[in-house]
Amino acid sequence: MNILIVEDEIGLAEAISAILIGEHYNTDIANDGRTGLQLALTGDYDCILLDIMLPVMNGLDVLSYLRVKEIETPVLLLTARSETEDKIKGLDCGADDYLTKPFSMGELLARIRAMTRRKAISPDINPKYGDITLDLKKGEIICGTNSVILGRKEFRMMEMLVSHAGQIITKEQFVTKIWGSNDESEYNNVEVYISFLRKKLSMLHSSVTIKTRRGIGYCLDGAK
Repeated sequence: MNILIVEDEIGLAEAISAILIGEHYNTDIANDGRTGLQLALTGDYDCILLDIMLPVMNGLDVLSYLRVKEIETPVLLLTARSETEDKIKGLDCGADDYLTKPFSMGELLARIRAMTRRKAISPDINPKYGDITLDLKKGEIICGTNSVILGRKEFRMMEMLVSHAGQIITKEQFVTKIWGSNDESEYNNVEVYISFLRKKLSMLHSSVTIKTRRGIGYCLDGAK
């Protein structure tokens, strides 16, 4: 399960991330609103923890933009403010719940479980494309009776490709989602991991291939 933490207090963000990882969640961190928005728009998250008071772009503006773009990911607002008016504004903007700082990690985990439970999709439903299936629990790709385990970044990249089948995923989207930055120095990593994925699809003798749309990005091909 993937959780995005948008929090400008670096120590708090890292502490939340460490606890969530210990609970077997995958996490990404953004320390300003604009980066958080970019990640939320390009990635598939099961829950977003969103601080209201953020640099560059505040949390309520981030939340409003996400809802306008029909991103329905559950959002838990984190705020140092306890006034009723702020809570009302957040809920009116589309938040699913709120938590006032300081809060206990036990309560945070309980809120996350409640929100993701409401959104929960049957664990038996794994993403499919053509003759391949992604096993979300085991982190592997299956083709017929064959399977191969993917590394974490490989799996997340393949999940993006399968979930957006028929669409082109740009290098920028991969870098922002998988590496959590907009650093162009990471672009070579995308090509390396795409090469890994192609080799594993070939090992499985899958009819699915990853096509390069030169100058744009990558997409899947080979569905029958």
